[in-house]
Amino acid sequence: MDVLRTADSRFTDLAGYPFDPHYVDVAAADTAALRMHYLDEGPRDGAPVVLLHGEPTWSYLYRTMIPPLAAAGHRVLAPDLIGFGRSDKPTAIGDYTYLRHVQWVTSWFETLDLTDVTVFVQDWGSLIGLRIVAEQGARFARVVVANGFLPTADRGVPPAFRIWRAFAKYTPWLSAGRLVGVGTVTKVPAAVRAGYDAPFPDKRYQAGARAFPQLVPTSPDDPAVPANRAAWEALGRWDKPFLALFGAKDPILGGADTPLIRHVPGAAGQPHARLRGSHFIQEDCGPELAERILAWM
Repeated sequence: MDVLRTADSRFTDLAGYPFDPHYVDVAAADTAALRMHYLDEGPRDGAPVVLLHGEPTWSYLYRTMIPPLAAAGHRVLAPDLIGFGRSDKPTAIGDYTYLRHVQWVTSWFETLDLTDVTVFVQDWGSLIGLRIVAEQGARFARVVVANGFLPTADRGVPPAFRIWRAFAKYTPWLSAGRLVGVGTVTKVPAAVRAGYDAPFPDKRYQAGARAFPQLVPTSPDDPAVPANRAAWEALGRWDKPFLALFGAKDPILGGADTPLIRHVPGAAGQPHARLRGSHFIQEDCGPELAERILAWM
């Protein structure tokens, strides 16, 4: 496996991102160890809040949510998935599988020995995070889902997703910053778009971003489907607090909160909300999300 590591100089003086880097080695069952970056803010003895990003972002997505959560006394951790941010980046699209991503993030949780976790998941953060919640439920105290889901290949796929998947596979141009701009209702400043682009100096670093849309299990014969269906069944027994905060303007996942709320027992009676945001609701509504989470907790 050929692996790239984005130079530290790419992350100097990014707009609104003053956080110190932290690293641990993680491994999947069939890979050597890779270096995963994460942010770790607030008191180390605070109740942990873990923020999981998706495609094609990184922990930069949470820069406006981290300070208020940390100021309230929580230990706030935001890892960069393998292939993203300051984490190692295998260079072949085939190096990335759904199972490896689940195992890499599971390895991160286990290495840091995190328990009593409130986890916030969005986009691929939900595909990975909800699997881990279902498989290691004792580790988690609460779940917040924003514009994400756990696909089990028994629902239709929106045409907008098929278009996105083809675009990610074939386009010679894949700017994370511009994609975030398309997936928001607010205008994303040029300096912020540059922050999202920082991990990807050229297309050699983008294999992980190009792989993700292809890894969403949309057919019953996908190798991820059995584990996802087992996780979905486990979520049907999840009775700890479960909150959905969705951007209502998301053309693909704006209504995905409904089946989650109906299925998860812990969602009953919670203050779910659809906010004025699109897919990247953290960019549209970051401070409001933090405020709602703190009030709920």
